[in-house]
Amino acid sequence: MKFTIKSKERENISTLSRKIGYQYLGQDKERKEISFIRPIGGGRYPRFHLYLKSGLNVEELLFNLHLDQKKPVYEGATAHSGEYESDLVKQEAERITRILQE
Repeated sequence: MKFTIKSKERENISTLSRKIGYQYLGQDKERKEISFIRPIGGGRYPRFHLYLKSGLNVEELLFNLHLDQKKPVYEGATAHSGEYESDLVKQEAERITRILQE
């Protein structure tokens, strides 16, 4: 699920991710995105997986959110059982939006 939020504050992305409860996972310099996760439950999966980057306007943040149900089956593979438009993903997007617009 992709969505955009206009940030009220000029926080750096690390501070912003902690504010919404996400942990840094890595950076894709080619796509200019930073990857974060927020596990739900006791283990590493299932987890929300968030790609975040700044838009053309510094205050505009572009989010790409999905739910990883399980880890990739094959080593080195990126395919997984991901949910992109489920009710749970929509609720998480609403939660993030609510926190960042307070």
